Amino acid sequence: MKKLLTLGLGLVTLTAAAASAETITGAGSSFVYPLYTKMFAEYKKTSGTDVNYQSVGSGAGQQQIIARTVDFGASDNPMSDETMKTAPGKLLHIPTAIGAVVASYNVPGVTTQLQFTGPLLADIYLGKIKLWNDPAIKKLNPDVALPGLPITVARRSDGSGTTAVFTDYLSKISTEWKTKVGSANSVQWPVGVGGKGNDGVAGIVKSTPGAIGYIELTYAKQNKLLFGSVQNHAGKFIVPDNGPAALAAQGVVIPADTRVSITNSANAGAYPISSFTYVIFYQDQKYGNRTQAQAKEFKNLLSWMVGAGQQYNEPLDYAKLPANVVNKTKTILNSVTYGGAKL
Repeated sequence: MKKLLTLGLGLVTLTAAAASAETITGAGSSFVYPLYTKMFAEYKKTSGTDVNYQSVGSGAGQQQIIARTVDFGASDNPMSDETMKTAPGKLLHIPTAIGAVVASYNVPGVTTQLQFTGPLLADIYLGKIKLWNDPAIKKLNPDVALPGLPITVARRSDGSGTTAVFTDYLSKISTEWKTKVGSANSVQWPVGVGGKGNDGVAGIVKSTPGAIGYIELTYAKQNKLLFGSVQNHAGKFIVPDNGPAALAAQGVVIPADTRVSITNSANAGAYPISSFTYVIFYQDQKYGNRTQAQAKEFKNLLSWMVGAGQQYNEPLDYAKLPANVVNKTKTILNSVTYGGAKL
């Protein structure tokens, strides 16, 4: 009888655990997908909660959270005021990491790290520089034997936060780019071959001799692609890495809602094409068929991501959030409600 009672209690405990476990859904940024894959696997170990995240691009992530088909959207650029007005409720943003967008390339015979400036990258993506041995590239890389190979420009075909970050940077350093193309999740590219997601652009670069493409640092490393150093606001050529990406946020005034650009940072050691990546969600979590338990579990996930979950950022080549930014995320999370009452 004692053994049967113990077994019965065990079944009750397991059933209760299964009933309390929630599934959280998110969609968006491919930029942060490698990090979120790791984070959500680790979170499940500690909480039992499944997080189903789809890497569909920041533009689609923004659209899906507005449509309320997911619990959160993920985006490497914050929503504009105009876009947020189209949502059926108040949206909040919290950053979860800082990442670097790199200029990766595949130039046969070149095994060294090339140097780029912002204006040079703008001219390549404007289609003004067409060959790898162009004088403008040779001037920055005089000791490299550059071939007379046509440049194949690789860029995103989908709505992309990585595109928004890259074009935001180009708009800051090139008046011609700002005037002719501008910055957004999707732009009218003057030249180039489109790939879906960071992995799609990385695939084009890897398989195409002469290609150059902008991708998040982790994708370049995972695909064993070469990537260049980029001259920053202080005139220094900076190799993209966690530290220089983190420095991009130092000295920047972070607004209360955390929506801010950190490209072309004035910090002397900063990598210039860096960005926060955001989770976007509704302040009031009572909508549709959402229960208070689901809302609490979602808030717990977000608190973990900006807390204990930060330990996974640097091993995957993302920078941790600065302490002042973490404090602002906590204030934002404390404002989350369920049916108007504090959650």
